[in-house]
Amino acid sequence: MEEPFLRIEGVSKSFGVFQAVKDVSLTVGKGEIFALLGGSGCGKTTLLRMLAGFEEPTAGKIFLDGRDMSGVPPWERPVHMMFQSYAIFPHMTVEANVGYGLKHEKAMSKADRAARVAEMLDLVQLTPFAKRKPHQISGGQRQRVALARALARQPKLLLLDEPLAALDKKLREHTQFELMSIQERTGVTFIVVTHDQEEAMTLADRIAVMDKGEVKQIGSPTEIYEFPNSRFVAGFIGSVNSFEATVIGRERPHLRLSVPGLGGEVLARDVPAAVEGQKVTLAVRPEKILLGKERSASANSFQGHVKDLAYFGKDSLYRVALPDALVQAHAVNARRGDEGARVADWNDDVWLSFEPASAIVLVG
Repeated sequence: MEEPFLRIEGVSKSFGVFQAVKDVSLTVGKGEIFALLGGSGCGKTTLLRMLAGFEEPTAGKIFLDGRDMSGVPPWERPVHMMFQSYAIFPHMTVEANVGYGLKHEKAMSKADRAARVAEMLDLVQLTPFAKRKPHQISGGQRQRVALARALARQPKLLLLDEPLAALDKKLREHTQFELMSIQERTGVTFIVVTHDQEEAMTLADRIAVMDKGEVKQIGSPTEIYEFPNSRFVAGFIGSVNSFEATVIGRERPHLRLSVPGLGGEVLARDVPAAVEGQKVTLAVRPEKILLGKERSASANSFQGHVKDLAYFGKDSLYRVALPDALVQAHAVNARRGDEGARVADWNDDVWLSFEPASAIVLVG
């Protein structure tokens, strides 16, 4: 079996009595975009700083391209870290910023350095702005200057700490695809730290969801979203409706649950660990719920009335009151017009339904 490009084994980090990172183990493949995702204080940036060499683990080891990084200082690691603030020099031109890290590359001639800078500027599409100062370019362009500078030294691993946090929503969405394109062209392994779930889902090949210093789940965006392994992951990634439930039995290939909040029984996809009589959590994503005026043929159908709705243009979010629950459902506004765009209106009686495959059962 091929050795992972990056291997983190049982890494912990304590600051006094506070344990910021707790026994984290994971691997990252060469050329992968891997995201560390979690809220503020979850330990993701501390883990990133240990990869960069700015912090030493209290316990555990980090191996990069087969080499033990214990005691290796930051300047001797084939790693570059791109900070949230970008840290570009305001008095230097774009090309001078990009070439700054190459000044101490003694093996490179002046011509080679100039060629590398030109290559990096072309990579991030900033050649026409080479002579400008940072204040003369946009926020998105400054972000690309920082990226070009980070890639100029040809690191094996690039660490990006909240790289798009300073950009507005539209520019952030555009830059996400630019980052993916640049990574694909360079083949450099990226590790991205972010608290933005959409950013992680868009950028990353795989995601590690972190909470209180621990990795709760690792998987592809699809695995994390469609098959969360806990209530925390299900609630952190996207919106979700959660209900207390009890396992009644099995109707292969489904579980049958009693769900008091929905006022009846539900068929859900089977979970081998679930046993009859066990208390579990049923989770259903809002976009998996079909909302309509007529009852559907689905095995899981429940009647309620629209308590609130929010119109977002392309879709609407409905909050539907059932006898003992308030359920969120998304509906696409496929038609045009004030009334015609909505499936239902305030206080309308509606039916909610979802397929057993869309019902997530969380044990424990």
